Amino acid sequence: MAAASAPNGNHTVSSLATTVPVQAVLFDIDGTLCDSDPLHHVAFQEMLLEIGYNNGVPIDEEFFINNIAGRSDVEAAQNLFPDWELEKGLKFLEDKEEKYRSLAKERLVPVKGLQKVVQWVKDHGYKRAAVTNAPRINAELMISLLGLSDFFQAVIVGGECEKPKPAPYPYLKAIKELQVSAEHTFIFEDSASGIRAGVAAGIPVVGVATRNPEKSLLEAGATLLIKDYEDPKLWAALEEIDRAEAELKKGSA
Repeated sequence: MAAASAPNGNHTVSSLATTVPVQAVLFDIDGTLCDSDPLHHVAFQEMLLEIGYNNGVPIDEEFFINNIAGRSDVEAAQNLFPDWELEKGLKFLEDKEEKYRSLAKERLVPVKGLQKVVQWVKDHGYKRAAVTNAPRINAELMISLLGLSDFFQAVIVGGECEKPKPAPYPYLKAIKELQVSAEHTFIFEDSASGIRAGVAAGIPVVGVATRNPEKSLLEAGATLLIKDYEDPKLWAALEEIDRAEAELKKGSA
C-alpha cells in the first residue's frame, strides 16, 4: 500500500499508519528483542580461535556484521568456510550455538524499551509472532529468558520454512498462521537480511539499529529506522496509528 503524506510531512510515520486497521505485529529475535549479537560474536570468536581461524587473529565486529550477523546457517557457513564441505561447516555452527546458549543464560538483556512496546501491542489486542533464522532451541530459550513465552502466539523458524530470510517465506508463514494479511501487519527487524525478507513479503518493516549500520537497513527497505523501543520516532509512528485507528472507528460508527 502506498504511503500518504502525514500532516507533519513525515513520510515514515505515515508509512506505518497505512497498516490500519492493524491486525498483527511481528518481531525478529536476535538483535531485535535482545542485544544478542555481542554474545554470538564472542561465541564465534572463541570457537574460531580454537581452530586457528584467520591465523589466530580474533574476528572483529566488522567481519562479524559482514559475514555472519542476520544470515542463515548455510550462508554463514559458506562465508566462513568456503573450502569446507557444507555439512562440516554446519556442524561447527551447531556447536557454536551450544556455546551461545550458555552465554545467553548468564548475559542476555532486552533491547531498551522492549517491555513498553510489548505492552502497547498487548493493550491493542494485536496478534503477534516471533520470526527468526535462529534454531528453534535458541529462539525458545531467548523468548523464555526475556519473559515473553506467553506473549507470542507463534514462533516461526527460518530453517523450518521453504527458505530462511532474506527469502519472504518465514514472514509469509507467520501471517498465514496468525490468519492476518500483509497489508495490516508490520515488522520489527534489526538486520538487512530480515528487512529484505519482510519487504519481499509485502510487509512494512521498522528497522531497529541495535548493531547493524543504519545505511544498510535503509537500503534494504526499512519504512522507519529507530535506535531502540524508546526512540521518539517510534512513538510518533505508533501515535499516528492510534489516531488513524480512532478515525476509522469514528467513520464506521
